[in-house]
Amino acid sequence: QATVQESGGDSVQAGGSLTLSCTISGMDFPFRSYPMGWFRQALGKEREALACVSNTGNSQYYADAVKGRFTISKDNAKETMSLRMTNLKPEDTAIYYCAVDIRGDFADWVSGPVANFQHSGPGTQVTVSS
Repeated sequence: QATVQESGGDSVQAGGSLTLSCTISGMDFPFRSYPMGWFRQALGKEREALACVSNTGNSQYYADAVKGRFTISKDNAKETMSLRMTNLKPEDTAIYYCAVDIRGDFADWVSGPVANFQHSGPGTQVTVSS
């Protein structure tokens, strides 16, 4: 059974930082096979793609809203994918989800509606207070 688990969400003050992590299990192929990413959903809003990383971890793509503040990374040796978030703003408050096995063009994935991935987890809550 394929399982995705996000962790690292917390409540922080504006300007603070957090690092989210994503681990997987039960997939058909090794961790290193999968392009992965992050998206979020704020209360009452549509899902928003944030960043994605190639299966090797060598290429990263970011949505304009988080470019320069968020950094995605993938460590195939440790089988962990992370999102380092800095200079957090109240509008970053949302549930953050890990997306596994992203299909199609990565630049399109971060700029369009959240789609074209095979698995995600229950999410982790990030709350940023002013």
